[in-house]
Amino acid sequence: MSKTFVIILGPHAVGKMTVGQELAKLTGLRLFHNHMSIELTRKLFAHSEKEWSILNETIRKTVFELFDKGDFPGLIFTYMCAFDIQSEFDYLQNVIDLFQENGAKCCVVELCADFEERLIRNKSENRLLHKESKRNLEWSEAEMRETSEKYRLNSYDGEKLPFEHYMKIDNTNLTPENVAKRIKSYFTIAEENA
Repeated sequence: MSKTFVIILGPHAVGKMTVGQELAKLTGLRLFHNHMSIELTRKLFAHSEKEWSILNETIRKTVFELFDKGDFPGLIFTYMCAFDIQSEFDYLQNVIDLFQENGAKCCVVELCADFEERLIRNKSENRLLHKESKRNLEWSEAEMRETSEKYRLNSYDGEKLPFEHYMKIDNTNLTPENVAKRIKSYFTIAEENA
């Protein structure tokens, strides 16, 4: 079975998970959004404790390996990447390499949206349902602002990125369904089990 691995990148509340949910409906790929491991890990360890990173990475690595080896059409993974830190690209490349070694097509989608729109999306029902740690809206918004000032969470327009199959979408004024359809069409992702 030929597999497809899709990574959806972008800053807080840009719509990575929601677009991933719609793409999963269209393609039959399964969604592993980054908070699935974060929310479990935070129940056991503080983010500042080294065990937090160890457990979070162990969960993700195990999921990737199971999907890489298992009889599945593929996986969608969401990730907030700091574009100004090389180790972020190294991490993503290692994950891509794992899937490519067994013949999977690996696609990277970067989402960007206006900050004011992301502040609105930060309060959305779907986001708060799936991301318990974001339910403290005062903290969540402050964390969005602080992280956005500290790291570059989107690529520059025209920036050369190290991904073979890549697209960038400004989804400020697009529905998640529309974005998912664009991704499916651009990368010609087949409908395996949709």
